[in-house]
Amino acid sequence: MNKQKDACAITFTEKVKIFSNDFLKCCLYILSHCDEKNSFNKKLFSKFISTTQVLEDFLDFHGAKSNEKWYFYRELTATVKHISLGCYSQNHISNRLAFYDLPNIEEFKNKGQDIRDFLNQTLLKIAPVVINEAKQLKIPMPMEALDPTNFPSIATSEMLDYDIDDQDVDTQKKNIVKIANDFLKISESFEEFGYHYKSYTNEEILGIVPSKVNEVEIRQYEMLVHNLQSSFDTYVIHGGYRFGDRKIKRLRSFFLIVFHLLQMMGRLLHFYERHLYQPGSNIAYKNVHNKLVDIVNSKELLDYTINYGFFYVCHFLSTGKDLAREILNENMERSSIKVGIPEQLGFHCRPSLLVAKIVHYYGGIVELCVGSRKFDASSVLDMQWAGGMIKKENITKVVFKGDARALKDIEILAGVNYGEDIMGKSIPLPNELKYIK
Repeated sequence: MNKQKDACAITFTEKVKIFSNDFLKCCLYILSHCDEKNSFNKKLFSKFISTTQVLEDFLDFHGAKSNEKWYFYRELTATVKHISLGCYSQNHISNRLAFYDLPNIEEFKNKGQDIRDFLNQTLLKIAPVVINEAKQLKIPMPMEALDPTNFPSIATSEMLDYDIDDQDVDTQKKNIVKIANDFLKISESFEEFGYHYKSYTNEEILGIVPSKVNEVEIRQYEMLVHNLQSSFDTYVIHGGYRFGDRKIKRLRSFFLIVFHLLQMMGRLLHFYERHLYQPGSNIAYKNVHNKLVDIVNSKELLDYTINYGFFYVCHFLSTGKDLAREILNENMERSSIKVGIPEQLGFHCRPSLLVAKIVHYYGGIVELCVGSRKFDASSVLDMQWAGGMIKKENITKVVFKGDARALKDIEILAGVNYGEDIMGKSIPLPNELKYIK
């Protein structure tokens, strides 16, 4: 108890020196070693992140956001934290890219280097401002300096032996199917942003950030993709990138790279929305906002966030869909069912649409078989073509073949006459099918 009292007896002025010490060391370090190869790496960024996190918490606890003297120092601390978080995610992508086994990534690699350079240069612009503000606040500079040995690169010339077999087994198939299907759902959902695969002008970017593309939306997708990765690493393949089932691990690469891009976007959007977007009405906030805008180029920040980050999230989600479908259909349980057709009106628009929605929901291949003809049950048009043949030939029973998960629900749908009465009016669906409304 006495020790706790002694700790609290230390003044704010004394403690801010303690919590600022490592942060200022890092700022001094990058100013001294910015021209050296690999001076900006994950070890440095992790140091920036940890030191700014604890310093920001300390300043916030003592009300720095409401104090004119300390507010700018607090905002500089937050700026370095969020830029470093973006740097860390982007560096992670660059370090792992050679292992991801993804096609046509040269342009992506080059653009990734561009954003790394921009973020690194932003830290370099902030560092002297941090040091100057610390001096204004009478925070002493660290006595000990850091050198490159404190921040080694993550890579070495060696790799550990691959001596734990990590091959696919039959018990993994249901998990592989679920993960591939979840990837397809995330990809389809992300298309709702309506990205047009073009280079957006600054004016166009300001039209979608933050009204449409913002931290909250991006973080939601980040969590979805992170859950995908977690499920994969827990239930499918525990090992690394180099060996094992290449097709399965390539799918992992698609959602891994999307995850880290979303991480980077989320951090930069948070920084923009919280610190650069609207300064507030108070003159103290406006003054600090103007200082930050002079340090961090918000146009470039948003340009890289949208024309690099957002573009390639859409790109890798889209280009990964074919592989996800291939893996899903290779691993899914197949079956067949024989069911009746919709009474009176047959497979017109509504029942065809409901069947197609079920097939889309599960993502696997399902075919409607009419005699020797096969129709794609995920296509409303194909279903209606089949409906015409069924009516012409007076067929009362049809066979669906393919994804057993979808067939189970199609059988339930057929049991309620495909969701309509004999007059063609909609009727309530069973609870198991609520997802297709």
